[in-house]
Amino acid sequence: MDITLKEITVRELADGYEDNQENGAKGYGSKLDIRPPYQREFIYKEAQRDAVIDTINKGFPLNVMYWAVRGDDNFEIIDGQQRTVSICRYVKGVFSVEKRYFYSLQDDEQEKILNYKLMIYQCTGTDSEKLEWFKTINIAGEKLTDQELRNAVYHGSWVTDAKRYFSKTDCPAYPVGNKYLSGSPIRQDYLETAIKWFSNGTIEEYMGTHQHESDAKKLWDYFQRVIEWTQKTFPNYRKKEMKGLRWGDFYNTYKDETYDPDALEKRVAKLMEDEDVTSKKGIYAYLLTGEEKHLNVRAFTDKQKREAYEQKKGTCARCNEHFKLEEMEADHITPWTKGGKTIAENCQMLCKDCNRRKSGE
Repeated sequence: MDITLKEITVRELADGYEDNQENGAKGYGSKLDIRPPYQREFIYKEAQRDAVIDTINKGFPLNVMYWAVRGDDNFEIIDGQQRTVSICRYVKGVFSVEKRYFYSLQDDEQEKILNYKLMIYQCTGTDSEKLEWFKTINIAGEKLTDQELRNAVYHGSWVTDAKRYFSKTDCPAYPVGNKYLSGSPIRQDYLETAIKWFSNGTIEEYMGTHQHESDAKKLWDYFQRVIEWTQKTFPNYRKKEMKGLRWGDFYNTYKDETYDPDALEKRVAKLMEDEDVTSKKGIYAYLLTGEEKHLNVRAFTDKQKREAYEQKKGTCARCNEHFKLEEMEADHITPWTKGGKTIAENCQMLCKDCNRRKSGE
């Protein structure tokens, strides 16, 4: 590994700056690749972005940035992408700071910014070394997500095309699936979710297998089918309960089943109103799987258990044997699935063996 410290000006950094889908992000006379495969999208918030410009205006030093040397006098950013994009966008008039754009500044104010000196470590090494430097340097910064690291490891034509569908602020996946997915496209949450659904959880294996394919259209088509099935099966959208559920997993298992959306909606509404159902987000999984565990049905209180225990003088309501309270479990006399409520009048105490046998009946 060879590292050289170099000083450049903002003027030099912003020279030839462009950022578009066709050519990517370039700067430093088009010799600097600002967004190589292992880099994240631009994620700085307005306050962070403005703080970079304020630091330059005040003449305070910015942290040292790291570039990797590619050869032929070309470079790629290892660390400093967010600061670089902030600087270049401001100089090119993309945003204002305190309501003042760069082009509206006085000549001497512009020159002060353009002549500001940046410290750059230029590093020479292999691709794997560059990735390791990037991971190490960013430990103290905003941590990379797992999917951002996967994009770096499996970078190639497939990842490039997949990011076009799932990873931009205005990517096609956002208007299609934002009501159902949690997270942010630019932090690779949408891409990670889509691959996880499509690959049944084997994300690394899937990306490795398809790394050099020319496009990710199969993944995109699958994603659209998942959302379409979800909307058709549960047409009445409830943001709080539906956003972030495992819709792809549900689709993979139940897409060939026939459902009556109107009948499902009536059941959803009834369960939403049921005060014994404490996990409303689990309603959709329950209706598809039939597994009551998803609902987290409200349990009897310790007071209700003690009352039921004392009423039967510590005997099991089924086998009539005597047990200590801690050796018994509360049970719905009329099962919850048949309309029984979690109230004192519907509570009985069973020994653990009887309760398990009843559950299996």
